[in-house]
Amino acid sequence: MRGRITAMMLVAVFALVSSLAWAADGAALYKSKGCAGCHGADGSGKPPKIPALKGTSLSEEQIATMLEKGNPDRKPPHNAPKASNAEEAKALATYVKSLK
Repeated sequence: MRGRITAMMLVAVFALVSSLAWAADGAALYKSKGCAGCHGADGSGKPPKIPALKGTSLSEEQIATMLEKGNPDRKPPHNAPKASNAEEAKALATYVKSLK
């Protein structure tokens, strides 16, 4: 029983550390991909032309999909993919959802 609790705690700690690492990588990508240039370092945007990212109602999965695949119905630069791969998209989405 005690071993099982220890194992569960280790898994929980690993999950927390992993999500923090994703957010840290996402912060670097947010800057290097140019997101901060328009949406601001804190994700506040410049409404109404440039939407705020902090507090977005989009899910992490929706954000990652848009970043990975682009959206042809949107204006540049969001009509084309912004992330090089699924891992980058996930890291960016995790970071965007962490903006408060």
